[in-house]
This record gives sequence, C-alpha cells and structure tokens, in this order.
Amino acid sequence: MRLRVAQDIFLVRQLGREVARAVGLETQDQTRMATALSEVGRVLLAAGSDTVVAFTVEPYGVPALKVVLAHPAPGEAGRLTEQLQQVGRLVDTMEVDDGGTGTVVRMARRLPPGAPRLTPGRMEEIRAGLAQHVPGSPLDELAVQNQQLIAALDEVRAQRDDLARLNAELEETNRGVMALYHQLSEELEETNRGVVALYAELDEKSVQLRAASEAKSRFLANVSHELRAPVTAIIGLGRLLTDSASDELTDEQRRQVELIRTSASDLLTLVNGLLDLAKAEAGRIEPNWSEVDLKAMFGQLRGTLRPLATRPEVDFVVDEPGVPVLRSDEVLLAQVLRNLLTNALKFTASGSVRLSVHAAGDDAEFVVADTGTGIPPELHERIFEEFYQVPGSMPVSGRGTGLGLPYARRLAGILGGGLWVDSVPGEGSTFTLRLPVAS
Repeated sequence: MRLRVAQDIFLVRQLGREVARAVGLETQDQTRMATALSEVGRVLLAAGSDTVVAFTVEPYGVPALKVVLAHPAPGEAGRLTEQLQQVGRLVDTMEVDDGGTGTVVRMARRLPPGAPRLTPGRMEEIRAGLAQHVPGSPLDELAVQNQQLIAALDEVRAQRDDLARLNAELEETNRGVMALYHQLSEELEETNRGVVALYAELDEKSVQLRAASEAKSRFLANVSHELRAPVTAIIGLGRLLTDSASDELTDEQRRQVELIRTSASDLLTLVNGLLDLAKAEAGRIEPNWSEVDLKAMFGQLRGTLRPLATRPEVDFVVDEPGVPVLRSDEVLLAQVLRNLLTNALKFTASGSVRLSVHAAGDDAEFVVADTGTGIPPELHERIFEEFYQVPGSMPVSGRGTGLGLPYARRLAGILGGGLWVDSVPGEGSTFTLRLPVAS
C-alpha cells in the first residue's frame, strides 16, 4: 500500500495489526508492530512525498515478519534514525538507510515458536483476506487503541501487584535469613569458644602426656642401666660356679646354678630391650647414614642366626638380595632384621623362615616370611605395643619379652620407612620392612 495522507496512517496501523495477527504474533507483539508502523508512517508523512509500505515474511533462520517503508526523498537516513530511536525498542530489528531511489526503513519482529507454518497456500489466504479488509474510521481505531491501552495498563497493574508481593516476600525472607544468620553466628561463636577451650585442654593434656612419656623413658633408662651391672655379675658368678676349675658341684647344685644363669640371661635381655626402647623413645638414636652392602649384611645375618636354626624341621633361607646397595644405617637395619628373624625362628616349629629383599619403586622391601603359628587379624597392630604377646602363643625356643617388635618398628621409623605384618593363624606370618633406597 501507499502512504499519502494522514488517513493512511490509521490504515497502515490497522493493516499492520491484521498482518501480525494473521502470521501468528501474540497480542502484545501485534500492538507493538502496529504502534511502530503508525509512528514511522507519521514521521515519513511529515517529510512529504508518498511512501510505499510492504509486508513480507522471512522464512529462513528464525521466521520473522518484516515491514519495508520506502520513501522517495534521499538523504533522510541520518535525521530519521535519530527521530525513530525510541521506535526501535518496539521491534526486534530496525534499519534506516539511503536506498537507490530514496530512504528505506526496515523493521522486523520474530515469530513465536508456536506460530502456524506459513505455506504458500496460507500466504495466499492472508493476501486475500487483507484485500477484502474494510478500513475502519479514526474513531474505530481510537477505540481499539483505548482497549489496547486499558489492557496494557491492567497488565502493568498486575505486574506491579506481583512485584509488590514479591518484594514483601523477599523482605520477609530477608528478615528470616538475617534472624537465621544471627542465630548461626551466635552458635558458631559458642562453638568456637568450645573449640578454643578444647584445644587449650588438649594442649595441656599433650604437655602432661609428653612429660609422662619423658619420665617413663628416664625411669626405664635409669632402671635398665642400674640393673645391668648386678645381672651381669650374677651371670658371671654362675659361670664361675660351673667352671671346671671351681669346686665340684652336685648335680642338684649344678641344675640350680643353671636355672639362676638362665633367669639372669633372660633378665639381661629384658633390661637391654628396655634400654634400647627408652633410647628410641627419647630420640637419642641418630642414624649413621652410609652405603650398605646388603649382600655382605645378609651373609652376616645368615652366619649369626644359624645357631638358632638348629631344628631340622625348619629351613632357614636367606635369599640373594634383589637390591645390592641402599643408603641407610647398617647397624640399625641389621638390628631390625635380626629382631624379625629371631622372632620368626622362635615361633616356627616346622616349615621355613625366609629373608628376602626386592625393589618397590624408589624403595626397598625387606620381607621376613615364616610358616609359624600366625597372628589373628585383630592383633596385627597390638603386637607392636610394648610387652604385648599374643595370647596362647608358645615359642618353640627361647622366651619373648614383648619389646622386639615395638623396637623394630621405632627403628624403621627412624630410618625413614615403615614396618607392618600380614598373617593368617595356622599358616604363618610375613613381616614387611619398607625403606627408601636413597635417604
């Protein structure tokens, strides 16, 4: 259609609303499109000359209703862009430029997802319907505008009421949140006070525990040191009494003296264990780091412990080391392995006791495996407690003090590693000592 006189503005508005309704735009979008058309038409009509208005549908991408207004007067794009700045808010896109024959205004509004499909047949129906459209009078259009304005005001009022309600709910929620925040703050403050008091109590208990541990270590060290001399003297006197150069003893006297010497030897072993454990707890053992030749050490252990492996039912095997050299304290390492092997030989009646070592990443794993009585799973950690012995366990040879394994674990920690056990009752035990190859 053409826009020539003021009456045509009403017609453009009516047709724009009808086209928007026919292609499936919602009511509010119909009003926006009609209002934008009437405002653009008013501005173009004020500039003089006829204006051609064309309605098209862009079917590609997101479907949209597009309106093109062609004004024959060139060079108006800049002025019209400024005047129509507010109109652009009513549509999705609006462009004003100078075409080949004048100024062109393009406006578009996207169709909603639920809009009916605009097939060629549907487009023909819309064109036929618009051709039969009877223009209404200005009063009719004014009445329609008033209805639209009333509907918009009702919607604005409803939105304002909803906003007021939401603000009231938000305010109530904020009050609840603030009350909860204050409550949580008070509870947190009370909890913090309790935690601070608990930490203070723990610090006090820690100091007391450390003092008790130091006192125990001093007591053990002092008592062990004081007992060593008389116990050694008893052993020496027993040896003198049974010496061939001394007066002949009766069989009963010799048996009694041997009992005294055996008891004194056991007591000396216990005293030495207590003294070693006290030194380890007091942190007085400093490793002497050096390159340890494991092949030589294994040979020394094989020779030292061979006298304990005298039963033909038990094979005492020391494998060739899979790790030839590592950096550690040779004396402390040998003491740990000697304790483990001695313990295994004591509780193995038949089968084998085997010592081996292999690489495990950057560490070396020493394994002492036996086929002895075994240890229940619930006691795997308790055997590393001082003076604890597995109930019902009867050593095949010698007697234990319950200090060898705790001392061995402490030495393993001093050497930078760890010691643990894997055992099944009736099948045997496997003690694993893991140490870094390079300390």
